[in-house]
Amino acid sequence: MAVVALAVSLAATLSAQITPVVPPPPRADLAGAESYTIFLAGRPVGREEVAVSRQAEGWTIRGSSRIGPPIATTVRVVEVRYDATWHPRSLSLEGAIQDREVALNTVFADGKATNTLKEGDATQEKVDDVSADAVVLPNVFFGGYAALAARLVGAAVGAEVKAYIAPQAEIPIVVTAVTEERIETPRRTFTAKRYSLTFRNPNGELPVSLWTEASGSFVRLSVPSQTLEIARDDVASAASRMSAFAVEGDETVRVPANGFNLAATVTKAPTATGKLPAVVLIGGTGPADRDGTVAGIPVLGQVARDLAKAGFLVVRYDKRGIGQSGGRAETAALVDYAEDARAVVTWLRKSRKDVDTKRIAVVGHSEGAWIAMQLAAAEKDIAALVMVAGASGTGGALVLEQQQHLLDLMKVGDEEKKSKAELQARINAAATGQGPWDGISNDLRAQADTPWFASYLAFDPAKLMKDVRQPLLIVNGERDTQVPPRHADELATLARARKRQVATEVVRVPGVNHLLVPATTGEVSEYVSLATAEVSPDATGAIAKWLTATFAAGSR
Repeated sequence: MAVVALAVSLAATLSAQITPVVPPPPRADLAGAESYTIFLAGRPVGREEVAVSRQAEGWTIRGSSRIGPPIATTVRVVEVRYDATWHPRSLSLEGAIQDREVALNTVFADGKATNTLKEGDATQEKVDDVSADAVVLPNVFFGGYAALAARLVGAAVGAEVKAYIAPQAEIPIVVTAVTEERIETPRRTFTAKRYSLTFRNPNGELPVSLWTEASGSFVRLSVPSQTLEIARDDVASAASRMSAFAVEGDETVRVPANGFNLAATVTKAPTATGKLPAVVLIGGTGPADRDGTVAGIPVLGQVARDLAKAGFLVVRYDKRGIGQSGGRAETAALVDYAEDARAVVTWLRKSRKDVDTKRIAVVGHSEGAWIAMQLAAAEKDIAALVMVAGASGTGGALVLEQQQHLLDLMKVGDEEKKSKAELQARINAAATGQGPWDGISNDLRAQADTPWFASYLAFDPAKLMKDVRQPLLIVNGERDTQVPPRHADELATLARARKRQVATEVVRVPGVNHLLVPATTGEVSEYVSLATAEVSPDATGAIAKWLTATFAAGSR
């Protein structure tokens, strides 16, 4: 693996409940160091200090770190030396992994990496073939990515960098995309390069994103499949915002919620006048920003752009505790997220003179479809509901369905698949109070025993649909593997069984995945390598057309 392997067997929807870790004390030899925060599933779990310096003989990266469970590592001191052209010369590291003392010394010469690794009382020697220009990435210290950041300056799509994952093996890293993003921090705004990378590990490819400043300084690292993020402190700040997407005339606003403010963006056509129909966009699972960015694709931002072109005023917002929004995510359940969306609707009604208060719709994507559904059921004055990629069964059933799909893609035996499925079922039962936590590790319990996960597992659209009185549009991508298209048909069946007969329409968008982006397989693993990073106009066009017709019918 190119990064620390995480002992997490829960489905991709699961968010971690982790106590923040106290940062390591500053070291005297780390003058001028940058501080980085390490996040797992959106929660801070550790800190690193990283100093990059230039001497006459070359470059040196020094650092220290402390990372809490489930990774549980401490690096007291690490030093990686390169020559002036970033060819590796040596690596030394002292620390502890899972309470086991480790020390590593590596010398690079003559195409070889000669390692002396001490774990506890055992010492072993290991020699690996290595390229002369390999980047050294110690497997327990993310600051090593500062060297990769420097090497990527000017790299184009298709470029390949050799990386030595110390002390394991050398692997190729391939650049699959390069984009620019604007980063707003409390002190300054700057443009960063985002490099989408594929780590070609022996046990499978690993998509990774790395951000650098123009100078090549290391800003941020993201490993989506492991819900792992490492961000420089100025970027990790709640007051900072990273955005690769903006629409001309975007207006940044603050929306009062329950004891905190939600940071939001209002989008409308620059030429729009009078009172406009309004749409509130609600994002999906996890630490979602207002653009709904997944694998570098600003899904909600692009939906907002297209709906604004169609004549709507559109609001999208950072979820509570994410980006520039206040509040705490670790104590929130689905009903709390619905209340946040209600706050946005209330703000539109009371504070915006350019909104037709009788024509406000909510559009939810993925988990956001359930949140939008909850809000519509409770707020009768909402004029229309659009559920995009929303599931028809309970959250518990969806977690098991998604896990089974992932297991079917893995090259593991039937017994292992059965064991993992049974473990997930026991976790689900325990998290909802239907079973004991016996036999479930503390690390897994810490991640699963949260208000959000309990509410997610228990959510049942069938029970709530009878209270939804609004016209309903259900949208699904035909190649969606996270929430397959059959869910759209099942939701429609539930909707058409309502006592109050209200218009219900289903749109299946051909050729698109869960993100509404054209895809070949629709698998999550394909997201970072999609030929286009654009939401299909067939999807946004269908939503705009339906909303226009629905609002027109309601005004008669």
